[in-house]
Amino acid sequence: MKRKKVLLVVDDSPTATLWHRLLLEDEGYEVLTAVDGVEGVRVAQAHVPELVLLDVIMPRMNGFDACRALRDDDRTRDIPILMLTTRSEMQHVMKGFESGCNEYLTKPVDRTELLTKVRSYLDRPGL
Repeated sequence: MKRKKVLLVVDDSPTATLWHRLLLEDEGYEVLTAVDGVEGVRVAQAHVPELVLLDVIMPRMNGFDACRALRDDDRTRDIPILMLTTRSEMQHVMKGFESGCNEYLTKPVDRTELLTKVRSYLDRPGL
């Protein structure tokens, strides 16, 4: 039996976290959650998920800073990071990519689009 791939959802919205967790678990992924960037970095360093879904606007540490922290750590440097946010302004999109994210998606994210992006990073041979 194949091992479930582990994803981390970092979002301060309980509603968004629940929706993403249920969607991803329904697809057979194991889902860890964190409520802000500080906790998200800590969980990622402890569990090293295969992919991170990261909100931008959060208390304590925003998604840009969390993304940079993950990229600066040898354990988490290569994890694909998909930023999911309501901030669609070009300066935020550019800041997202400058901080090291692989994808920048605006909420509300279409279910099919999100699953397609997740699969494109996770369902590659060798993972």
